[in-house]
Amino acid sequence: MNDIVRETPDTAVDNLIERTILDIGIPPCPIILERFTTEARQDEPDFKRLASIIGTDVGLSAGLIKTANSPYFGMRQRVRSVNEAIVILGLKTASRAVAGLVLSKAFPNVANLERFWDASARIALLSGWLAQHLNIPGLRAEDAYTFGLFRDCGIPVLLGRFPRYENVLAAANVDVTRSFTEVEGVELPTNHAMVGCLLAQNWWLPEEICLAIRHHHDRAALESIDSRLPVLSSRLIATAQLAEYIVQQQLGLSLTQEWTKLGAACLRILDIDEGSLDALCAEAAPVATSSE
Repeated sequence: MNDIVRETPDTAVDNLIERTILDIGIPPCPIILERFTTEARQDEPDFKRLASIIGTDVGLSAGLIKTANSPYFGMRQRVRSVNEAIVILGLKTASRAVAGLVLSKAFPNVANLERFWDASARIALLSGWLAQHLNIPGLRAEDAYTFGLFRDCGIPVLLGRFPRYENVLAAANVDVTRSFTEVEGVELPTNHAMVGCLLAQNWWLPEEICLAIRHHHDRAALESIDSRLPVLSSRLIATAQLAEYIVQQQLGLSLTQEWTKLGAACLRILDIDEGSLDALCAEAAPVATSSE
């Protein structure tokens, strides 16, 4: 008699995630990121080998150096090499920076994403600056930066998978009452928050960042005092949402109605008075408009 292999709840979830990744077309973790992360997780990582792995991609090398020289890291001297950038950033931060840098290269078949990546990069940079400037408890600038980059990574996945998603995206951007993901769910079997969470998990990002991606349009989770969403995840969401609002005010990029729906909850989470927003926008303007 053949043994019957019963599917446990855990294996059922794992199988569902695997099927979703295959069905939606979530990009696998890039080889260069996998090699870098594997070496970084060794008991005694070889920094020269790490630099050599990044050095195989000129654009990635330049991007990592540029990240290390970003304003919120506050380096007194300019970083000039990949090895120096890794040492200055530390392995954990460097690994996340590399993940963010390779993200935009993961969608070669999706056209006209330049404005999307520009807005995401500005929101990420400003999120990191806000984490430091506001001294948000428990929130590291590099985590805010990583979340800012990955927050909407499900969007290019869905653009490449569903031809009609561009119209769905346009409708979600202007809807002032329904949640963004609710609008997506009318036309699609999933939404960009869920897909982005799966991609982040597949690329080994920390759980708090994955959960923040999953719930970054979830007004109930942000407003509820008894929310099961980790505090750090809530602060990540609120910081990036504030960064997006400032970018919208300064440059007119990433235009959505999300601040109308989520702004009050985000200000409460960050303990910011609405009357101080204009002053904060003015302080953040040089970061939001920077081309560096």
